[in-house]
Amino acid sequence: MQDKNALKYDILRVIAVAGASGADLGKAAETALAAAVEYVGLTAAALYLWDDEYNTTLTVAQAKSDRSKEKAAELEKELFAKLRKERQLLSAYMSFGGQVPIHSFTLPLLRGEKPFGAVIGIQEGEKSVVAEDVFLEALASAMAVSFSAQRSTDGVDLGQDMLDKERLAAIVETAVTVNHEVNNPLTAILGNVQLLLLKHQDLDEELREKLKVIETSAMKIKDVTQRLMRLTTPRSVEYSDGTKMVDISEEEKEQE
Repeated sequence: MQDKNALKYDILRVIAVAGASGADLGKAAETALAAAVEYVGLTAAALYLWDDEYNTTLTVAQAKSDRSKEKAAELEKELFAKLRKERQLLSAYMSFGGQVPIHSFTLPLLRGEKPFGAVIGIQEGEKSVVAEDVFLEALASAMAVSFSAQRSTDGVDLGQDMLDKERLAAIVETAVTVNHEVNNPLTAILGNVQLLLLKHQDLDEELREKLKVIETSAMKIKDVTQRLMRLTTPRSVEYSDGTKMVDISEEEKEQE
């Protein structure tokens, strides 16, 4: 039997393939959210897409109970939606006290720099959903890429558009693999380095500086894997001797 960690990242592959193949993304998102509830330990999760005026155009939700689904919907309506409109909220992790603590998150679906949807979720109990931030952010990015890939093709050469979608799907599958295979050990490296820097104040300066170099390098690797997951357009740049590589820079603004 596959372990839960492997199954979580298989969810991302399913979303990516659905986006490239033209499959029903609503159904794919429903399956992905149900799996996230199961394997991450959420009590409810939902996907919202909206238009330029923040009017909801699609809602997909999964939960362990009707009450949990209602709690997530209330949180979206009373807090996250308002903060997006009034304060341009993009992402957040929040915890609420009470007899049963509730931990929540909202993560954006971005096309370029512009949000067109969000994935939200809640988790009840002592365990914090922040512990799953890498997977949840990868899930939101995979959904953003897939829904962007199925955007209207009016005025676009369909043959080229299909090639772009297939190329993007290959990039996303690679990014999912990188997030799975690299981020897991990377998180352990980063956590242990930061723990050493925090707890051992008596380290000599040379060793402390080397640990800081490791920490900085690990953070750069994590940033690269996250930018790969946020790609919505398959662009290439010249590397050397005619070899090309995927352009993961975020400097280019969304094309009109």
